Amino acid sequence: MSAHQHRGSRRSALACSVIGAVVVALDGTVLTIAQPTLQRDLHASFAEVQWTSTAYLIAVASLLVFAGRLGDRYGHQRLFAIGMSGFGAASAGIGFASGVGWVIALRAVQGVFGALLQPATLGMLRAAYPPDRLAMPIALRTSAIGVAAAAGPLVGGVLVTQLGWRAVFFLNVVPALVLGVLASVVRAPDTRPSSEAGHGRLDLPGAALLAVSLACLVYTLVGVPEDGWSPSAALALLTATGAGLVLVRHEQRTADPLLPYDVLGSGVVGAALGLLVAASAAMFGTLFVASYVLQDELGMDPLRTSLAALPGGAAMVLGAPLVAVLQRRYGARRTTVAGLVMLALGVSVLFRAAGVVPVGGGFMLLGAGFATVMVTATAVVVRQVPAGSAGVAGGLQQTAMNVGPVLGVATTAALAAVTDGPRTALPVLAGAALVGVLAARKLPVTDDGMATPAGSLRHHGGSNA
Repeated sequence: MSAHQHRGSRRSALACSVIGAVVVALDGTVLTIAQPTLQRDLHASFAEVQWTSTAYLIAVASLLVFAGRLGDRYGHQRLFAIGMSGFGAASAGIGFASGVGWVIALRAVQGVFGALLQPATLGMLRAAYPPDRLAMPIALRTSAIGVAAAAGPLVGGVLVTQLGWRAVFFLNVVPALVLGVLASVVRAPDTRPSSEAGHGRLDLPGAALLAVSLACLVYTLVGVPEDGWSPSAALALLTATGAGLVLVRHEQRTADPLLPYDVLGSGVVGAALGLLVAASAAMFGTLFVASYVLQDELGMDPLRTSLAALPGGAAMVLGAPLVAVLQRRYGARRTTVAGLVMLALGVSVLFRAAGVVPVGGGFMLLGAGFATVMVTATAVVVRQVPAGSAGVAGGLQQTAMNVGPVLGVATTAALAAVTDGPRTALPVLAGAALVGVLAARKLPVTDDGMATPAGSLRHHGGSNA
């Protein structure tokens, strides 16, 4: 491939990664605004409306890692094309749905295709960029997600007010289908190692066990805040634990594991994934609490609440590219520790805040800290594995980013039920961010230590296998 073609391939991978991540992020934020109108128009119950989110979340979380492995085997761009096309088609189907049952079913289908495309957005970057140049593309992707998260409520509010709830699903159709078609026709280099392409069996038993474990875990975390520890929640948690234990034993014995040792055998990757779970739990748990505190305790309306939180989105969007520069200069460990401290400080400020200026400052620290941890930890996960396992690494990163928010919201809801209100959960969330500093000690001290091709994983507990 010529230098010009190589640059074109990088630009194409970056554009697909960024726009694909924005489509998925925007879909989740605008749906929250549309749900009350959807409930009225389709004469649905509150529980049924909740399942329009839960069905998607369970489907996507349970399949992300297996979808990443499919990308490693058959090509990330191919999986991205299939995922984007299916995501757009499912969105169109939801827009035409005649009842809430169809919406729930099609949201689950949308989750399946979302699982196919999300790991591919990171796998394509890992394939297109050398390890030492991945930080900035990942930072740009993070900034774009921040824009989508900040703009989602506003876009959703305008669409629902002017055109109805169906418009928020039609919003995805054109960009998703266009991206799917472009990704399927643009020629991409075969980035799979020649020793892996076409060899080895897909670990279907491992994929099934992981899917059952994650689906039951997410079901438990979503259900407990609403219904408490019901028999179904207890059974789901026991099933998740049992399936997880069987999965570990299976992965140790199978010749072609879904979770290869060069991923799970790296303490660095495990620490980075744990940091993503902790940071996203603290971030989204705090946002969940803040919406109640600002409106119920401080008397803000929804618009003022959104404006008060705007500095957080701005800090995330503007700060992510700066994090890539800081990471290169100071290394992953120190950059991540700084991000965790900012995140914890932001939560602590919001715990005490009673005015617009302190609230805005708290959200700014929250967004800057979260962006710092997300960019740095994601770069560690993607760069520490060989290109042949980039899809699995991307799937694990996306799984952490899906489980973390659910865990954070479940924790805050559970604490609010047994204490004086949701605000009391904030010190716990700040503590969770600070505990992450212990895991951050396992990250590379210098940025050079992150540029780890397949053969050098031995230095981090991995292997060439």
